[in-house]
Amino acid sequence: MGLFSRKKKSDSSNPEEPAAAETPAAEPAEAAGGDAPEEPTPQVNISFSSFQGVGAPSGPEVADPASVPEPSPAPQQAPQPPSRAAVPTPEQARELPFAPAAPPADLETVKGLRDNALLRDALQALPEKPNPAQLLGVARQLLQGHLFLRVSGDVREQVGEDGKATLSFGVARNGDKNYMLVFSSGRALSDAVKADGNAQTSAVAQPVQQILKHMIDNGFDGLIVDSASGRSRIVLPRQVLERAIGQADPQLRLKAMLAQPRDTDTPRKVAALLADRPPLWVAAGPTQEGSEALGIAEARLANGTRLLQVYSHPLEVVAQGRSERALPFDAAKIGRVLAEHPALGGVLIDPAGPLMTLTREELDPVIALAGDGADD
Repeated sequence: MGLFSRKKKSDSSNPEEPAAAETPAAEPAEAAGGDAPEEPTPQVNISFSSFQGVGAPSGPEVADPASVPEPSPAPQQAPQPPSRAAVPTPEQARELPFAPAAPPADLETVKGLRDNALLRDALQALPEKPNPAQLLGVARQLLQGHLFLRVSGDVREQVGEDGKATLSFGVARNGDKNYMLVFSSGRALSDAVKADGNAQTSAVAQPVQQILKHMIDNGFDGLIVDSASGRSRIVLPRQVLERAIGQADPQLRLKAMLAQPRDTDTPRKVAALLADRPPLWVAAGPTQEGSEALGIAEARLANGTRLLQVYSHPLEVVAQGRSERALPFDAAKIGRVLAEHPALGGVLIDPAGPLMTLTREELDPVIALAGDGADD
């Protein structure tokens, strides 16, 4: 697959003059040092371009980590709908394109600077020569949380009395292509500082959707993520990211919520979000070989509980390399399936991880949509 590529060590970045713009200032984060990388990192020369929109908050605050709640036992059996069983295993969830079932609890690699831990861990799991599924496994983890931009100078010194600042961020040039340089973690920022020796920089965190919008609106050819972090760096081209964000919930709400450490109230919050009807998908495929009838993929837990598989984004299906296709499926339709098939014990959201299981009882707000006429 030619849509994703790794940044070659021979790629060069040509400097250009910074362009200034007045923008609201975000809370800065120092691009501090950290442990030295295990292998030498290539030099990435930094040029600068203005960024409109600095000032939005980074990822949401979350509660202390908690384990994923166990689903309740399945109810009595009833006639099942057309479906295809797909059983995720713990082993699958530990290697790209999969991720652990629970979100990361280690949120910092530089003290005081909160990482995009899901993306950070996916990048670190990349082998020397990743396959397309592994690259998609990284791309799907980009669709939540925040990214860091490396800014010329000290942000604090650039903030005026009106709360605005003239800020600029790093851009890499490769031939006639221009890429935004973004970072997943404090450690990746530290790697970049060590690689070019330019300590006269700071960092700001921006929501992913805001960075992608700026990339599209300003004609960049894509993102280079963690440019100085050896094999953990990746180039994501514009055409892939533009399509991905076009299919996503504009606020990336479900993906962001699944990325947060869990507490006892998480199932209720996720169910309430589903009832608010964000974009959702299921994996649909023929019920049997040669059949034109489509069934929706299920999962079966070790205790026999049947769960409808639900996805926050089509990439969640594609990354698994499944034969099924991603099919848009409104929450009201999910509620109707659950109401009509009481043998289903609940749903499994994003089985590639981080995942969430919700029981029928927890899904009462979604099932209620089936009875109020709410549907597309």
